[in-house]
Amino acid sequence: MNVFRLAGDVSHLVAIIILLLKIWRSRSCAGISGKSQLLFALVFTTRYLDLFTVYISAYNTIMKVVFLALSYATVYLIYMRFRNTYDSENDSFRVEFLLVPVIGLSFLEHYAFTPMEVLWTFSIFLEAVAIMPQLFMITKTGEAESITTHYLFFLGLYRALYIANWVWRYHTEGFFDQIAVVSGVVQTIFYCDFFYLYVTKVVQGRSKMSLPMPV
Repeated sequence: MNVFRLAGDVSHLVAIIILLLKIWRSRSCAGISGKSQLLFALVFTTRYLDLFTVYISAYNTIMKVVFLALSYATVYLIYMRFRNTYDSENDSFRVEFLLVPVIGLSFLEHYAFTPMEVLWTFSIFLEAVAIMPQLFMITKTGEAESITTHYLFFLGLYRALYIANWVWRYHTEGFFDQIAVVSGVVQTIFYCDFFYLYVTKVVQGRSKMSLPMPV
């Protein structure tokens, strides 16, 4: 544990809480990609299967349970509690275009050919692209509420801080996880344009962030 990892975990948690509060307070999931949230729930499920077999620390166990609970709570709100407000028409990204290559890559690139290790690798690769349906939805509609962009900002910040965490661990422990690092860098790249728009538009006080419409 170091300050970068702790800050990254906090940023990740803040992002999910922001999204949950937005849905609950507005009684609406408009502008939220249910497909991205389903993918994130799948990420946590496949990554945290060791919750039942391996104990690392109380912090580790509690965070795993919290992320699992919050991710499924978000999915429940979108697809059950407030399903009448879900914009399925604009949440039209074809997730099979993500799942098929991720599954294939998980069987090709892993540290050990065991069910737990392959599923862990799958979760790492899937997390790198799970936000794409949300970004696609924002691009398709042309704008996003500031609360949604705050969610994306903290989610991107979490990944950036984890890159700093990996750099720190490499220099202090000699630790290097190639799969996690490469996937984390790829995921952070997806947020680069968004970070620029966030700083130049949302932080300047606009209630919504307008994005270029797809060609």
